[in-house]
Amino acid sequence: MSEDLAFLGGVAAVPQPLAPYQAVGAAEQEVVAAVMRSGTLSGFMGAPGTGFYGGPEIQRFEQAWCSVYDCKYAISVNSATSGLIAAIGAAGIGPGDEVVVPPYSMSASVIAPLFYGAIPVFADIEADTFCLDPAEVRKNITDRTRCILAVNLFGRPSNLLALRRIADEFNLVLIEDSAQAPFAEEAGHRAGLVGDIGVFSLNYHKHIHSGEGGVCVTNSDRLARRLALIRNHGENVFAELGEDDPANLIGYNFRMTELSAAIARVQLSDIERHLQAREKVAKLLNDAVSGLSGFLAPLVPEGWRHNYYCWPLRIDEKQLGVRRETVARALAAEGMPVREGYVRPLYMLPVFQQRRAIGRDGWPFNLTNRGYEAGLCPVAERVESSELLLFLISAWNITPAVADGFVEALRKVHGNMDKLRAWERETGGKAA
Repeated sequence: MSEDLAFLGGVAAVPQPLAPYQAVGAAEQEVVAAVMRSGTLSGFMGAPGTGFYGGPEIQRFEQAWCSVYDCKYAISVNSATSGLIAAIGAAGIGPGDEVVVPPYSMSASVIAPLFYGAIPVFADIEADTFCLDPAEVRKNITDRTRCILAVNLFGRPSNLLALRRIADEFNLVLIEDSAQAPFAEEAGHRAGLVGDIGVFSLNYHKHIHSGEGGVCVTNSDRLARRLALIRNHGENVFAELGEDDPANLIGYNFRMTELSAAIARVQLSDIERHLQAREKVAKLLNDAVSGLSGFLAPLVPEGWRHNYYCWPLRIDEKQLGVRRETVARALAAEGMPVREGYVRPLYMLPVFQQRRAIGRDGWPFNLTNRGYEAGLCPVAERVESSELLLFLISAWNITPAVADGFVEALRKVHGNMDKLRAWERETGGKAA
């Protein structure tokens, strides 16, 4: 292997283009064929009766999830976004209520409260976890706070037990957006089950991939009933299901198809193989950067499980004397494509900057004086602007040889910082 950086004319550590991860195989094809032969592509009916809960594949999938995940209820939906909206509604959150959210996530995590007129309140993250900082959550609680929505980002749980304690202290609902972290754990406590409702994603690149889809889990009889009502035209059946308050139960059509449920059930049965493969690669990468000054591997305390939807690497530009952009270019040239940052802090989205979501009169932002100015969450802003390099570990077919190449790429780039510094001085950091 050449010690010269590929970025500067050497040979790449991973010379061949990466192949995408193939999550669908013969077993998925067989169950899809069986569903097609049955002629029932959806068994849902938006009316009282057994069809209200979906067809046979929906039932099998939800039962399998409850068994594997050790929860009382699993309510399938057509996306994790739908699941988050349903979770907010099921929790009884309404206009003017405040929901504490992180600024660093996919946008659906913070947009969901707006569907019920609730106000997202952004609390800063911890730099070494990328998840909500419990101390910052506590600072943002007011007499209008009704919910904490924690995101288990990149495959790592938030500090869920600390957030649970805060929620219990202030009588708040705790919802977990665990789209990227099924089967992750905090000291034996599984992500999605510490909160009152956990929400998972089954879409592209996720650990279980059924095209589109999601699952809400809960151990509460009442919340499960309300989730099912919101999923499927609840206005038609809420009395029959024992509800006497229709608030928030005007239902959507968030129903999963029989095809998606069948695929998801097959993949759920094989989930540990997928998880362990990604964890094995991540361990190699973590070990590769251990002790390399300016490179910071993900923080995973003893007894925790990080399932590595992404592998996040923090860099210290001051220690390295090189800009993050240059490190990213050098790693990409070695055959390890990394992304600079993840998303701009979500309060910078136009919906928050212009304070308009529903209609033209600023609702629900006209119910609050909360602001969304730059600088609101300085840790998240710093991580996004200069620290985080993100490798989408779940997107690629990473053979042992490719994984070894990534290890070589990381060490090679770190070992040639002097050359990268010289290149920045000569070019101003701009490629020819």
